[in-house]
Amino acid sequence: MSDASLDLLRLQFALTAGIHYLFVALTLGLAPLVLCVQARAVWTGDAARMRAVRFWGGLYVIGYGTGVLSGLVMETQLALNWSGLNRVFGSVVAAPLAIETAAAFFVESAFLGLWVFGWDRMGRWAHLGCFAVVTGTAYLSAFWVMAANGLLRNPVGFEMRGGEAVLTDPLAVAFNPSGLLGFAHTAVTALFVGGLFVAAVSARHVLRGTDADGVFRRGVRTGLVLVMAAVAPVAVTGGTQFRFTEGPTPTTGLTYDEAGIAAVEAAWEPSYGWIWDVAGGTMTVVWELVVLLCLVGAVAWIARRLDRWRWFLWVLVFSPVLPWAASVGGWVYRELGRQPWTVTHHLTTAEAVTPMSAGAAVVSLCVFVSAYALLAGATAWWLVRVARLGVGRGPLREPDQGPPAEEGREPVRF
Repeated sequence: MSDASLDLLRLQFALTAGIHYLFVALTLGLAPLVLCVQARAVWTGDAARMRAVRFWGGLYVIGYGTGVLSGLVMETQLALNWSGLNRVFGSVVAAPLAIETAAAFFVESAFLGLWVFGWDRMGRWAHLGCFAVVTGTAYLSAFWVMAANGLLRNPVGFEMRGGEAVLTDPLAVAFNPSGLLGFAHTAVTALFVGGLFVAAVSARHVLRGTDADGVFRRGVRTGLVLVMAAVAPVAVTGGTQFRFTEGPTPTTGLTYDEAGIAAVEAAWEPSYGWIWDVAGGTMTVVWELVVLLCLVGAVAWIARRLDRWRWFLWVLVFSPVLPWAASVGGWVYRELGRQPWTVTHHLTTAEAVTPMSAGAAVVSLCVFVSAYALLAGATAWWLVRVARLGVGRGPLREPDQGPPAEEGREPVRF
């Protein structure tokens, strides 16, 4: 297969995976917040907080739907475009992904359905328990995805027999240090995304003066607390992963300096190393900006100006672009860190891809990326629309509420 076809298929996977992760990070970040707000509302019987649960929960459901749909398409893409990976490592990689599918598409979806349609139809504690399961399985799903990804970067738990990988130690795959660190980093990074998303939506409503119950003033503070709590763990869990860019690889014993391996990696570096540098630089700059944002927010909070510094509230409105940029940059940096290998020192990317002509690769790129762009655009529009409506509106609003004043028509219900 030509280098052009390989590059097109790699670009396709990078773009579609990046779009998919935007919504995964949002839902992972929102889920703990929705759970905590609902727990507080159930414990205290606070009707205003329960309306806030309906509002933030509606945004969560929108993001979740797109995450699941784009994830299903991702699996189709893996089957069609990466047959070499499936042929050699299918029996090993399939194990964690199968568990992830069961957790995400069966357990999580079932309990989310109970939560969405169970308002006022089940006990308040049972209803809260449903979303607790949703939150737990969301993070369990991320754990198994990162277990599969960690195997590619730090291959463990299998033996090569007749040119195919055979699973020999499932626990080694599940608790691979690369996967565990990747999962921890993903979890705390999601708090960045969720925290600044909540702070941004809340800041916009505070600026507009549409916060009769104080829900959005609390939202600004809660969002900033989440971000502040995540700053140090993001740096620690991200920096610790650098040790996996060195050898030796557990299943081969080969290091970067081994004959043949260094030559393959050196041939890749001039063409794609600059992308790796840009991704790493993006992460660093964004992290520094978020730290600065946290410091200014802390000063405003202590000075009791958090609700009065309009310029800072406007900064918060546009701040979600920072963690999303850092998340995508971090994913690119992690994936490029093992190139030109799909499975480090076992299977190159050229060997993992499905052989196809440049024309077929162009068609595949256009079809998949166009579908993802349309899905992402529609979801972003819906998220913005629901976020603008405020508490008491949106897809999970209470049934006795009237039509939204701003739109003049009934919002879409589930």
